[in-house]
Amino acid sequence: MTTAQKTNDFKEIITGRHSIKNYDKSVKISREEMTEILTVATLAPSSINMQPWRFLVIDSPEGKATLAPLARFNHNQVETSSAVIAVFGDMNNFENAEEIYGKAVETGLMPLEVKENILASISGYYETITREEMKEVVLIDGGLVSMQLMLAARAYGYDTNPIGGYEKDQIAEAFGLDKDRYVPVMLISIGKAADKGRNSVRLPIDKVAQWK
Repeated sequence: MTTAQKTNDFKEIITGRHSIKNYDKSVKISREEMTEILTVATLAPSSINMQPWRFLVIDSPEGKATLAPLARFNHNQVETSSAVIAVFGDMNNFENAEEIYGKAVETGLMPLEVKENILASISGYYETITREEMKEVVLIDGGLVSMQLMLAARAYGYDTNPIGGYEKDQIAEAFGLDKDRYVPVMLISIGKAADKGRNSVRLPIDKVAQWK
């Protein structure tokens, strides 16, 4: 197992992040360090704090062998990375509402009355929300946590690549998950870059932003 060089330099984290296609096969991220990275990632915001993201960390030879035929043209990232993290959105995320808000009360972050009012309010919302509306919510929240995960990985000295080209309709079942409950968001390969990622062009702000 290898512990990479950490950094707290935010500018370096942002500007040093590139999408990496080739990783150093000798570098394996320990479960302890991966847990730390995921913990930082889960500080991302989510709708009503339901935290619908779910992570499948695929780092074993068997897991990668299962993923490989589903990865389309991203086989190299699967093969050389320390792990590939499959990010899912849990369509049944409201099941955790009591645990989340109960812990907030227990730790003094929220009065009991506020918790009860919030749960009463959002329970009606979850009873009427359509599947398509819920899917939109978990995809947005999944995107937020995915970006934070990639930045957290960079802070820990590792590199990543977000992957959207894979068999989304097959991945949940391939790993024994309920495909109706767990909506695929993206794959994120993670490891130590074997070569420098390419710099890329960004559109100027006056082309992508407006002031009114």
